[in-house]
Amino acid sequence: MDFRHLGRSGLIVSQIAYGNWLTRSSSRSEETELACVRAALDAGITTFDTADVYADAHAEESLGRALKGERREGLEILTKVFAPVGPGRNDMGLSRKHIRESIDNSLRRLGTDHVDVYQAHRFDLSTPLEETMEALADVVHSGKAHYIGVSEWTADQIRRGHALARELKIPLVSNQPQYSALWRVPEAEVIPACEELGVGQIVWSPLAQGVLTGKYLPGGKWPEGSRATDSNDGSAELAAWLTDDVLGRVQQLQPIAADGGLTVAQLSLAWVLQNPNICAAVLGASRPEQITDNVKAVGIRLDDEVMARIDTVLGPVANRDAAATVESSPPSPEWRLA
Repeated sequence: MDFRHLGRSGLIVSQIAYGNWLTRSSSRSEETELACVRAALDAGITTFDTADVYADAHAEESLGRALKGERREGLEILTKVFAPVGPGRNDMGLSRKHIRESIDNSLRRLGTDHVDVYQAHRFDLSTPLEETMEALADVVHSGKAHYIGVSEWTADQIRRGHALARELKIPLVSNQPQYSALWRVPEAEVIPACEELGVGQIVWSPLAQGVLTGKYLPGGKWPEGSRATDSNDGSAELAAWLTDDVLGRVQQLQPIAADGGLTVAQLSLAWVLQNPNICAAVLGASRPEQITDNVKAVGIRLDDEVMARIDTVLGPVANRDAAATVESSPPSPEWRLA
């Protein structure tokens, strides 16, 4: 495993982070997660990402149990706040009330007295940004989080939040956007702003919901047990990629990967990590061997010719629209995985 500083902070994270958004869905057992976490630890992964909303809070609980007994100082645990976690009007968003209640609940479920990075899961259009940042400052100053981060904020929102964080003397060190060779939305505005501010990216879906593994073939017959066949697995997010054009182009990555002795998944992860502002790529898994195999992408350097070949293949279907970063508020019910 290789490691990078998170932005310009002193915090060091593993280049592959383990994420349990879908690993701990209702269709997967806690035994599966335990095996996947063990594989992550064995592979040298020290950074673990979750959120209070994943699997209706069960994701935080099972991650906490899986990490029990590990040396806390050797781990970086990240969680998030924003999405609905209950039926009440104040059970969501980035109000002072919700943030202060949510951090305590997350810490209880994770079985720890602090998280390393506490992330605003989306930007809350219904709460003054000043209120949100002051509440996050309370979390840091009380010792319940070392750093703060955001997820899927626009470049302007990150700039505004970062300016307030500096005034409040708290470190806003990370952003967590979706990023892959098929989803290049952050490149136009978000990544340049973050590079200027010293904010690092911890990216989610670096394999485009599994499409960039090459397992989905044109023709519409999906592998049994894959995310596309699991109604509890966030499969709606796959729809944009499950077209013959996209899937056919992904298959064209096979010879490029083979030339480097890589799988398509390893090639795709190496492509993501090639960007110096990407500090970590968040991977989930349905089987522990997926973690073991995919971490082999760490340390792979793709030369300019390989990068150009990938861009030639995927460029015509990659999304680069900066406006796709914008999320509505309040969040929709799909956030909650039963």
